[in-house]
Amino acid sequence: MGPYSEEKQYQRAASIKRLLDTNPQLDELTRAMWQQKAQNLAMTEERYNARVKAIFSNIKRQPYTVNFLC
Repeated sequence: MGPYSEEKQYQRAASIKRLLDTNPQLDELTRAMWQQKAQNLAMTEERYNARVKAIFSNIKRQPYTVNFLC
């Protein structure tokens, strides 16, 4: 996830709308999933940053180790 971009969020929303508009054969569950994703797009930087923090704060970092086969 990169820095917040209002333009990128509008592009994502347009892509989802296009997907829904051009695929009338989608089953109800898949259509509902994409509609929910469109509704949940973060349209403010504050909301976007809160979401990034929530996602990445739960990741446990482990030390990087390299195993060589000899």
